[in-house]
Amino acid sequence: MNPPAAVIPFVKASACGNDFLIIDGTEASEDLATLSRRLCDRHQGVGADGVEWLFPASDADICARLFNADGSEAEISGNGTRCVAAYLCAERAKEKIVVRTGAGLKTCTLTSRSDTQYEFEIAMGEPQVGTELAVKLTSREVRGIPVSMGNPHYVVFVKQFVPGWQMEAAEIERHPNFKQRINVELVTIEDKANITARFFERGVGETQSSGTGSCAAAVAAIATNKAESPVRVHASGGTQTVRWQGQVFLRGPAQLICCGEFFL
Repeated sequence: MNPPAAVIPFVKASACGNDFLIIDGTEASEDLATLSRRLCDRHQGVGADGVEWLFPASDADICARLFNADGSEAEISGNGTRCVAAYLCAERAKEKIVVRTGAGLKTCTLTSRSDTQYEFEIAMGEPQVGTELAVKLTSREVRGIPVSMGNPHYVVFVKQFVPGWQMEAAEIERHPNFKQRINVELVTIEDKANITARFFERGVGETQSSGTGSCAAAVAAIATNKAESPVRVHASGGTQTVRWQGQVFLRGPAQLICCGEFFL
């Protein structure tokens, strides 16, 4: 096969089922929003929850700009940042990676590695926890805890995950109370050290996991005395550990899956 004239190289990585494409931003031939939508399409693209576009940084190992599957730009993804750190560990053989994100500098410390599997602990910064906020939906009113991890979250505690919860989460995400939309976490409390979460992310929809969402869920549980640090956050894609000691630290895996070229 004769290759097309224009291609863009990518690496695909996943953190607890939350998958990202990692691409040199200088390779982009069109605006990042449009290209991210094309790349993330699971039928006519590579398929991913988002793209981490990498650029040089004077104050960090790399600058990462995150674009969601719908082409919207987000401040940060904890899982995406961990995937970037895994990529840089493989490329540069470093054990501590500093990533400049839209939510500031994040330091990723390698805790273990086996082939293409990595585990990092990321210093995520200090959270901002709001008071309980009621949101009126079409069918009922829900109450949740607003949490900022550099990006906005709304944590709703539930007894169980009922079928169709994604429809209510989608309504919350775009509710007029949240001018820039919001990430939604539904959380059940297992015990003081374990919670289970479901994630509905801005610009993506339901995801198997979320790094900042896991942080927000754990912080909200600790702030309301439902849990104690450290907290294991269980999701359909895997488990991450969150400890809150002044700032929040997130520990979890990242796997490099494959590399390839996308035909432009």
